[in-house]
Amino acid sequence: MSRTTLPEKRLHPDIRKFVAENHRDVVDEVEAAVAGHKVVVVGMAQNPHVRKARKLLDRAGAPYHYLEYGSYMNQWRRRNALKMWAGWPTFPMVFVNGQLIGGAADLSRMIKSGAFEALLAEPYGV
Repeated sequence: MSRTTLPEKRLHPDIRKFVAENHRDVVDEVEAAVAGHKVVVVGMAQNPHVRKARKLLDRAGAPYHYLEYGSYMNQWRRRNALKMWAGWPTFPMVFVNGQLIGGAADLSRMIKSGAFEALLAEPYGV
C-alpha cells in the first residue's frame, strides 16, 4: 500500500524547505519515542479516546510511553504535522514495535483477538 502525497517536484522551490521543516521537532520526538519504546501512545489532553487507549494498555499490563500534544484548543498545528506525517487522521496514535496500529478502537480489537499480545511477543530492536 502506498499513500498518495504531493511529490516534491510539485512544490514550488520557495516553499520546499518550509514544508520539509514544518514542526519537524514534533515528528522527530515521536520518531525517537517509537524507536526507543515497544509501545507508544501519542495523544492529547481531554480526548476520551486517548484515555480509553491508555486504560486498555493498563488493563493489559502493557507498559507504554505516552506523548501528549496540547488539547482541543491549543497545539493543533503540531498535531496536524503528526497527522500529515503518519497519515492517521485522529488521536490517539498507537505504535507497537515501530508500527502504527491505529487508535483506541483498533487497539481494543487487537487485544480482544489476541493480535496485540502476539505483536508484543515479537522482538523489537531499539
